[in-house]
Amino acid sequence: MKFLTDEKLTIVGAAGMIGSNMAQTALMMNLSSEICLYDPFEPSLEGVAAEMVQSGFEYAHITYTTDIAEALKGAKYVVSSGGAARKAGMTREDLLKGNAEIAAEFGKAIRANCPDVKHVVVIFNPADITGLITLLYSGLKPSQVTTLAALDSTRLQCALAKHFNVRQYEVRNCRTYGGHGEQMAVFASTATVAGEPLTKLIGSPKLTDEQWAQIKQDVIQGGKRIIELRGRSSFQSPSYLSIEMIRAAMGGQAFGWPAGCYVHTDKFDHVMMAMETEITKDGVFYKEIKGTPEEIAELEQSYGHLCKLRDEVIEMGTIPPINKWNELNPHIK
Repeated sequence: MKFLTDEKLTIVGAAGMIGSNMAQTALMMNLSSEICLYDPFEPSLEGVAAEMVQSGFEYAHITYTTDIAEALKGAKYVVSSGGAARKAGMTREDLLKGNAEIAAEFGKAIRANCPDVKHVVVIFNPADITGLITLLYSGLKPSQVTTLAALDSTRLQCALAKHFNVRQYEVRNCRTYGGHGEQMAVFASTATVAGEPLTKLIGSPKLTDEQWAQIKQDVIQGGKRIIELRGRSSFQSPSYLSIEMIRAAMGGQAFGWPAGCYVHTDKFDHVMMAMETEITKDGVFYKEIKGTPEEIAELEQSYGHLCKLRDEVIEMGTIPPINKWNELNPHIK
């Protein structure tokens, strides 16, 4: 059996629905011959591990542990869903305080146990903030930590495919940028439907302005809708997309969606946010976002919202003031 790598991949939060789906997806993709499952909840964790080996992934070495130090020791790739789940009536931002503290401990654990890790993907909400906190405390380079942001873009693709009654692959280049939350910026100027620019369709009988406004709102509230339908937050889609991200970081198939990453530009600075990115074995690299003046204004509003969340975490004392970040992580400028 040929695996993409023989280096250790650790799944944090493996006893949960997202984590267990990540483990299964990674095994089905033959990403690594060494997969470690971590969660503090031992009975459920043992159950997930049993399910994985009973699935017949016989060439992979699957281990599990409730000891975070053991789980991270020697890990070269880590994906974490190890925060509290979003429940009905909650926004991603409602999870801020508890999951911010979890992210701080997670970052410290990475620094202590796997400082040579190559890439870390953080997906527990609010992912822009938990990813930033993880980056600060881990001591890793900004290029080594990404957060899940693609789910908003795939939701936009799905909504447009449904509206136009076309196959999903016929809707190309759907993009949302900025925050993974209620303030995300939904772009139209990048997308095409069956080869036709979306901007030419908006305002026509095929897609009225009102219908487009509703699609944007549906995308923004996509996570809430899943909770309403299933009685719990999304787990299959974030699991799959996050494993696609770590696959790209291992040098596998390119990741075709935006990712959350640390941004340090003249316009956007000292935040993690969804950008147009490329994930390779050398890390994540972002590009300048281009759009209409209205879209850029929405992106700036989203950035402003992320700055407020970041400043709340600073006020909580979870992370130091920005001018002290370099002391905590010398790679942060």
